[in-house]
Amino acid sequence: DPGQSLLRIDKYLSARIENTSRTRIQNAANAGNILVNNSSVRPNYRVKPGDIVQIVLPVPPREIELIPENLPINIVYEDDDVVVVNKEPGMVVHPAYGNYTGTLVNALMWHFRDLPLFSTGELRPGLVHRIDKNTSGILVVAKNELALNRLSRQFYERTTDRRYIAIVWGVPDTPEGTITGNVGRNLRDRKIMQVFPDGSQGKPAITHYRVLENFGYVSVVECKLETGRTHQIRVHFSFIRHPLFNDDEYGGNEILKGTTFDKYQQFVRNCFKMLPRQALHARSLSFDHPVTGKRLTFDSSLPADMQQVIEKWRNYVSDRG
Repeated sequence: DPGQSLLRIDKYLSARIENTSRTRIQNAANAGNILVNNSSVRPNYRVKPGDIVQIVLPVPPREIELIPENLPINIVYEDDDVVVVNKEPGMVVHPAYGNYTGTLVNALMWHFRDLPLFSTGELRPGLVHRIDKNTSGILVVAKNELALNRLSRQFYERTTDRRYIAIVWGVPDTPEGTITGNVGRNLRDRKIMQVFPDGSQGKPAITHYRVLENFGYVSVVECKLETGRTHQIRVHFSFIRHPLFNDDEYGGNEILKGTTFDKYQQFVRNCFKMLPRQALHARSLSFDHPVTGKRLTFDSSLPADMQQVIEKWRNYVSDRG
């Protein structure tokens, strides 16, 4: 404000942001996540009239009691600052309505019960991104406040590299391309998303893709995310009329390509049984280590259900000559 008195920025922000402690704001400043007039500042910076303040913070504390649970998780890398998990399909990442137990966060709270970050009252302790319940693959989790803030900034500034493998119905018009279109809550069903191509609602979303295998009826694609909106790959491919194979929320659980012959229809139904979820896997993730700055890349092989369905389509197409 024009009449703003000179006040430490940590004190200024803690009075204006609900559910956020001064310590948390100091951690954000120390990680370079508080900008004043586009330059990062220390916690003791004194705000002045006309300053433009920007801050990146993790989500506020939870409103429900979370219970640590001794659940199996596949840890592919761990050090003092981060842990990289290969998530199984069917596991919810963080608690939400209808899923307060059995989530990855419940498991992490057990696994890291001696770490301060996992007893702070956070709804999503350590989480800087997530993948859907029925999507498998690589996820990075922070183990302390500094790592959490620095990783959050990388995702915010889009300096990470995330690649997914999907099976989609049909074959996109070009072997490589980019899908754009704002993604927001569906106007009729709040549980799913929709694309707003005119940009009237939602947030900008960009998905780059490359066709890896073309089976005519379906194809295997690699997707590179430039943004990370909820259900982004699923809703983007549905928008271009190539929904993910067996994605029951976006129409991919119908037989959308191929013949009406009973033998073909039964073949597809058998594939659906083999892969009872959307065909999407977070194959790789690259990021800069939040403390050392070293670029790290982690890969995960396709889970058995997707491998088996791809092999089944491969054989089906080759048998047809």
